[in-house]
Amino acid sequence: MDGIRLDRRDGVLTIALSRPERLNAVDGALTERMLDVLNELPRDPDTRVVVLTGDGRGFCSGMDIQGGDPGRETKEGRAQRLYRGIARGGEVTARLREIPQPVIAALHGPVAGMGVSWALACDLRVADPTTRFVVPFVNLGLSAGDCGLSWLLPRLVGPAKAAEIAYRAQRLDAARAESLGLVTEVCAEGADLAAAQALADELLAKSPYGLSRTKELLNMSLDVPGLRQQIAAETGVQALAFFTEDLAEGMTATMQKRPPDFKNR
Repeated sequence: MDGIRLDRRDGVLTIALSRPERLNAVDGALTERMLDVLNELPRDPDTRVVVLTGDGRGFCSGMDIQGGDPGRETKEGRAQRLYRGIARGGEVTARLREIPQPVIAALHGPVAGMGVSWALACDLRVADPTTRFVVPFVNLGLSAGDCGLSWLLPRLVGPAKAAEIAYRAQRLDAARAESLGLVTEVCAEGADLAAAQALADELLAKSPYGLSRTKELLNMSLDVPGLRQQIAAETGVQALAFFTEDLAEGMTATMQKRPPDFKNR
């Protein structure tokens, strides 16, 4: 289905990039389908966690410059077509950050180019030992500022490490990525999707309001000018929680030493 395969299960939506013959290289149809799916999620109360993965031997090999959008070549020039493709890929990055559901990336094989930005835009990342983060841009004559990468990478690993990775066009294996904090956990080879789904199941047991508002506040903290602005945002979110039925359930379950049964109410 336009390079995307969807699987819905008990509150978890798994989005698989599905162009395995191209190592899930991103073309225009895949990007637009991704945006269609992501734009629906803020209006989907039944989906509480999202898993993002890739079919076949890798997560994503980056933008499909060769494949492109041949059907559009007669309507716009190459520069315009490439600009649009990169801009729309960046929009996917932004939407992965903005949707209320936590997003878990299940990584294996190549995670390259635009695929790095999409993986880093996820909230948590599980990787198997075959995972290779590839940031090749400066070796190709491009900037390593690609689809949000120059914003995401320094915030995840710090500015000095981000500069080292970007300037030297480094490849990071799963162990190095984990040591830098890019990866939540390294699982057995071929088990990245199962590990991500197990992590999704763990999050399903948490408060839906608590998770979505925590994601919102963590994202906001990256841009607000200071502590007091963040405290004001936190106060509004926390006060509203006291009007939810799930808060009473969570507190009662804690006192009764049992798992809570949250209803998102």
